[in-house]
Amino acid sequence: MDFHSTSFQAGQAKGQAQEKTSQFMDKASNAAQSAMESCQETGQQIKAKAQGAAETVKSKVSANK
Repeated sequence: MDFHSTSFQAGQAKGQAQEKTSQFMDKASNAAQSAMESCQETGQQIKAKAQGAAETVKSKVSANK
């Protein structure tokens, strides 16, 4: 093996590593985005339930007056 073919193979390996890193980062970013959206949905559901509970308490307090 001469210097040029060794250099070429090293360049190929570097390119493949960069591509794998890029793919991994894309997957990680997508997973983070999905988790964030899931948390937002959960937060909205909790907020809606809390508002519903507050309305129930208000209506019961009003009914007892």
